[in-house]
Amino acid sequence: MVIPNQPIGATVEHPNATAVLFLGAASILCCGALGPVAWALGKRALDQIDASGGAIGGRAQVLVGYILGIVGTVLMVLMATAVLLITLGGNA
Repeated sequence: MVIPNQPIGATVEHPNATAVLFLGAASILCCGALGPVAWALGKRALDQIDASGGAIGGRAQVLVGYILGIVGTVLMVLMATAVLLITLGGNA
């Protein structure tokens, strides 16, 4: 039985899948400035995976890195706001 519109052969993992996952995890663990990078690369990779029609794999890995990048960015903004308020407030 032939399934129409399905690529023949094994799927290939997106070349940036591991990088997006690493950057997303690093944005939460040590360097919040990597969050927007993981967010942007993850969005681009997800768009390319969706446009490939199943020929490119690694969607789960990219999605986890993308979400970690968003969370890392939010944490970075919250920490920067807290530091700013403590600095300006003095006795907070």
